[in-house]
Amino acid sequence: MPTDRIMLARIGAPHGVKGEVRLFVFADDPDSLKRYKPLTDESGARVFKLKALRPAKDHFVARLEGVETREAAEALTNQGLHVDRALLPATEDEDDFYYADLIGLKAVTGEGEAFGKVVAVHDFGAGDILEIAPEAGGKTLMLPFTRAVVPTIDIKAGSLIVEPGEWAREETPPPDADQG
Repeated sequence: MPTDRIMLARIGAPHGVKGEVRLFVFADDPDSLKRYKPLTDESGARVFKLKALRPAKDHFVARLEGVETREAAEALTNQGLHVDRALLPATEDEDDFYYADLIGLKAVTGEGEAFGKVVAVHDFGAGDILEIAPEAGGKTLMLPFTRAVVPTIDIKAGSLIVEPGEWAREETPPPDADQG
């Protein structure tokens, strides 16, 4: 389910009082944020210009043009920095993909049972997580994005196989559950 915009980074909380922000970079090369222009919000309407970027403990610290105060930095918390997909290198083979390509894929179990649909990919610091909306509705489930839990991804077919474990199956209502 390719998207036209790919998130390369997410702005975190302010860093200090002069408008700097914590920046969580998802690109393999953090310097790519300086090369790919323009960096925008998800819609492409708001443009962000990176003035400075330096590494910190588990993130980067960035200075953005026009963001001069802590309050202005706070207003950007959780804002994604996106680029047009056309600016990024093409994936080299069928096993390569951008995480944005996973959103919208059908999740099925190894036995072929419908499990749900991928609604988001998260990185909370301890590894990537797939957020899946169950097929029968209800609250979303968070599954670790590991080869053991997600052994197969088929972007062209629009699906992935999940081995969620019994705890996740217990959390998922059966497909014939009353939705009323």
